[in-house]
Amino acid sequence: MTQIPTSTDRAAAIIQAADRLESAARNGTPCEPVRDLLGDSDMELAYAVQQRLTRNRLAAGARIVGRKIGLTSPAVQQQLGVDRPDFGVLFDDMDVSHLPVIPSGRLLQAKAEAEIAFVLGADLNSENLSVDVVRAAVDYAVAALEIVDSRVADWDIRITDTVADNASSGLYVLGSQRVTLTDFEPVDVTMRMYVDDDLVSEGYGAACLGDPLNALLWLARTTRELGEPLRAGQVVLSGALGPMVATPTGARVRAEISSLGTVTATFSAKEMR
Repeated sequence: MTQIPTSTDRAAAIIQAADRLESAARNGTPCEPVRDLLGDSDMELAYAVQQRLTRNRLAAGARIVGRKIGLTSPAVQQQLGVDRPDFGVLFDDMDVSHLPVIPSGRLLQAKAEAEIAFVLGADLNSENLSVDVVRAAVDYAVAALEIVDSRVADWDIRITDTVADNASSGLYVLGSQRVTLTDFEPVDVTMRMYVDDDLVSEGYGAACLGDPLNALLWLARTTRELGEPLRAGQVVLSGALGPMVATPTGARVRAEISSLGTVTATFSAKEMR
């Protein structure tokens, strides 16, 4: 196991890890994992890197529009040696729903996941958050494709690598069919995802922490504890309903989620940014 840095080295480790990940994104070349700087299990240190990267994005003019939840599958949690999800930040330029093709040049090692996206109609900053409270705060839900990406070469990640790297966020696409929670139950949905008409992934609502609303509750509590509660109007990508799959350039990805309809994404040639 990689040795966790002493307290006197933590500030330097945060700067070095953030610089490594930013350089990979800027140059389009994946980097070595950052766990050599952060250790294998220091979540606080990894989130500090994520927060530094977030501050840098905001200083450059980006705007936060929501959050994404990762590691909602027990199998993936076991693989990375953790017992809880993680989260990342969604910025305004990550929403590519309006584009006719996904700019593959903005991605390094893209993979796709089919998810339920919740759009909030109320803040979630109450001290007594519950499933009923988060359910009432949801304005509507849509089918979504999260295009995950990693700045770490060959997806050679452990928990600190992915948390530091904004939970391996990339881009996302929202479907057009808006459905309220009075009209469907997230736990009951089924999902099929296709790449170029080949079925590549199947799943269901209960695969996401037992219920996507459980994932939303976890995120609402976690972000509130951190002093950054979820706000009305924000988008929450609640976690994968089935296995993620690689998305080569030129591919067309389609996810069908019962009750929520279809969401599609076509990936451009690599040179398009």
